[in-house]
Amino acid sequence: MEIHAYEKFWLAAALLLIVGFIATVSYGAVGAGVEMIDDDGGTVDPQALDEHPKFSDPGVYQSGPNEYDVYVVAQQFAFRPGTAEPIEVPADSTVTFHVTSADVIHGFEVVGTNGNTMAIPGQVATFTVEVGGPKEYGILCNEYCGSAHHAMEGTMNVVPQDEFNGTKGGA
Repeated sequence: MEIHAYEKFWLAAALLLIVGFIATVSYGAVGAGVEMIDDDGGTVDPQALDEHPKFSDPGVYQSGPNEYDVYVVAQQFAFRPGTAEPIEVPADSTVTFHVTSADVIHGFEVVGTNGNTMAIPGQVATFTVEVGGPKEYGILCNEYCGSAHHAMEGTMNVVPQDEFNGTKGGA
């Protein structure tokens, strides 16, 4: 059986693309620090978030030196905190987000970071973001959640350490 030169070329190109695709996926899973969010965050009763010790007053809580926990409730069509008042965290800190939903499935993405998850009623998604110097990040819902989904957005402000006010952003 004879294979034409063009067929050999396209066969080699297809194999090269497959190897490149597998290498890209492997690098993304292992080398780039992309983590999958699992069920370590636990569960909550979405109908009783006002009784939860942290989700009843969502916001920024200091958990260690330069380490902060941010509790966020997503609900149609806002993030608490984030939409009406921005989430404020100090510069050069480690921020762990705990995100849940009070009603339907939402998305929660801190644009420009590796922070991106689904907010599912009853589930708490937990992920950590390292923030550097002062900067403003957008927060958006990337799961269609209803008629005003396109307006569901917010802000996270990274401020200098000396300007950080722990009472802003909820805590």
